[in-house]
Amino acid sequence: MTESSLLKQALHSVISGQLRAAKDPYRPGWHLAPTVGLLNDPNGFIQHNGRYHLFYQWNPLACAHGAKFWGHWSSSDLVRWRHEPVALVPSEAFESHGCYSGSAVADNGQLTLIYTGNVKYSQGRRTAFQCLARENAAGQFDKEGPVMGLPDGYTGHVRDPKVWRKGEHWYMVLGAQDLNLKGKVLLLRSPDLQHWELLGEIAGTGLNGLGEFGYMWECPDLFTLDDHEVLICCPQGLAAQSDRYLNTFQSGYFVGQLDYDKADFQHGDFSELDLGFEFYAPQTTHTDDGRRLLIAWMGVPDGDELFQPTVQNGWIHTLTCPRELELNSGKIIQRPARELQQLRGPQEAWQGTARDAPVWDIKHAEIELETGHPFEADFGGCLLLQWEGEWLRLTRKNRRTGLSEQRVWRGALRKLTIMCDSSSIEIFINDGSAVMSSRYFPVLPAQLIFRGDRQITLRYWPLADCVLE
Repeated sequence: MTESSLLKQALHSVISGQLRAAKDPYRPGWHLAPTVGLLNDPNGFIQHNGRYHLFYQWNPLACAHGAKFWGHWSSSDLVRWRHEPVALVPSEAFESHGCYSGSAVADNGQLTLIYTGNVKYSQGRRTAFQCLARENAAGQFDKEGPVMGLPDGYTGHVRDPKVWRKGEHWYMVLGAQDLNLKGKVLLLRSPDLQHWELLGEIAGTGLNGLGEFGYMWECPDLFTLDDHEVLICCPQGLAAQSDRYLNTFQSGYFVGQLDYDKADFQHGDFSELDLGFEFYAPQTTHTDDGRRLLIAWMGVPDGDELFQPTVQNGWIHTLTCPRELELNSGKIIQRPARELQQLRGPQEAWQGTARDAPVWDIKHAEIELETGHPFEADFGGCLLLQWEGEWLRLTRKNRRTGLSEQRVWRGALRKLTIMCDSSSIEIFINDGSAVMSSRYFPVLPAQLIFRGDRQITLRYWPLADCVLE
């Protein structure tokens, strides 16, 4: 289908559906969500010429995982966002089944996208191309087509390029599946973004002391924190354990040292990035002031997403809030980006017995809780957070089965920062040593009710909407 035809269909979908979607009571106020249709992976997250650019996987035609476009927002401050022209439309033969995930770099000052062109054939066969597109003077992107085909020794599941510059070369990590159906991360090098040399496999099943560790690794991202290399990835096919790997697919990281010349990444154990119900496909960028920021899809592939009530209003999914990353004793610390404090309204503070706490409106709110004592927090009558003295438990009913489901963290609790937005919660534990992110659909108006007979200390801020232009 031609780009013109696809854009006409997308425009019709937006015009006919945006009013209904905008009136949805579960529409986020300060998280990013699609105008209509389905959003999933964040792509091309970059600060370029003083402005943040954030692209995203988008199906504007339905609340379904069809042939993905790349939508595009930009912002000067991570709070006031502007819609930009659609960046990529799956109109060419080399991307016929979707412009899949990728990244963005500045190449001689020109914003350049590197993405996967997904192509499916009959009988379940598929292939993938890694492709380039460059920004033109009008702020749109001109496709240069594939710069890399399917490498030998791998199935058609090779995707999600993350590219960065080091010294005289560009480097890329790619998610891949080898011919034995084992998940891997590949490292490649190029002098010009056009010609790529495969240096080797740097992580995956059977490498660096790992045993069986999934049949496909998606969305790799490699960067330096505190003189260590961090590899973020999304292994698919990990068996659930009692207190981890509880989502359909996982997102996590390894910390180690990468020898670029030998394509050798010596790393430690795999750690999950988020212990909540919905978190996947995180992507990071390095800021002009030296921070490493992360943003992710608040969803999980092949889960129960289509049972969410927003589908009936023609849209589904949000991104997480942007988070600042630090490395402390080999573990990633995540905190809400400091820019989000601009959204805070007047602060309220309270201290006393949990059951006597004020009942606050949590449609758009930030709550800071300090305690080491047991308590319960009921969010809108459908999400329960319980601290027992050893385990922090987040419980809800599955919207498909009606059965109770739970996510957990274990440790010594002292502080929670809870970010609420209409139909999402992000819980930062002990100043970001762990996080639990989840979608939820509260009884309206959404209120927070505490229970328990021990002391807690609370601070509360209403949060303003972000600005979308």
